[in-house]
Amino acid sequence: MNRTMLTASNTLNQLQKQMDVISNNMANTDTTGYKKQNATFTDLLFQQFNNQKDVTQEINRQTPNGIRQGVGAKLAQTQFVMSQGNVKTTDRTLDTALTKEGQLYRVMVDNEVRYTRDGAFYLSPISKNENMLVTNEGNPILDENNNPIIMNNNVKDYAFSSTGTLSVTLNSGERQNINLGVTLVNNPQSLEKTGSNLYRLSDSADRNQVLTDLDGALRNEVSIKQNALEQSNVDMSKEMVNLIAAQRSYQFQSRSISIADQMMGLVNGIR
Repeated sequence: MNRTMLTASNTLNQLQKQMDVISNNMANTDTTGYKKQNATFTDLLFQQFNNQKDVTQEINRQTPNGIRQGVGAKLAQTQFVMSQGNVKTTDRTLDTALTKEGQLYRVMVDNEVRYTRDGAFYLSPISKNENMLVTNEGNPILDENNNPIIMNNNVKDYAFSSTGTLSVTLNSGERQNINLGVTLVNNPQSLEKTGSNLYRLSDSADRNQVLTDLDGALRNEVSIKQNALEQSNVDMSKEMVNLIAAQRSYQFQSRSISIADQMMGLVNGIR
């Protein structure tokens, strides 16, 4: 395999990963609170050939001296983009939308705290007289102490304050106030997707540097809107443009392999 084939085949593999990222963004256009990802590339190792022995001949050259031959490109990083999505009014009492960037609800999944922007909450009966606040997949929503939110099922009204306090008014007139567990992510790139619109902290990350729980004195930084849901921040038109560009690059690299194969065939046919 010659250098052209090697370079093109390396790049093809990485372009496929980029198209997978773009396709995943497009598939989640209508997913509540979904945050898109952007794929960035970097060069693989390259060799420098200083073919000009007389440096005076390189005066006024606009490009770097010599010839660089690389071995393709690689996907350097897949970055989360935590920009705010549009907020859509739903008029459903248990629908909430975080209206500041980087804030996440805390959720318990398999005895591990995970995070989400999806504010569509539901009630799940856990006994004859009690309900638990959960996600659409039944995972418990956590309070500021990382405990599941459990309420009496004899409820007259639910109200969420702008700072994330859930006020439950019972038919008896009694009121229960619960602070939702909300966390600010300082470095989104230290999060990992776990499916179902959830994130977890990567094993190599320091939680104290990446995440800040908005509890106690930081409670006023929480920003929540009731009767609304945040839409995904995916721009479909931009993703289509990125997909077309990636496909064109893929076709170009495939064509390079075809041309290199033809050139090798011509050389082998010389007698």
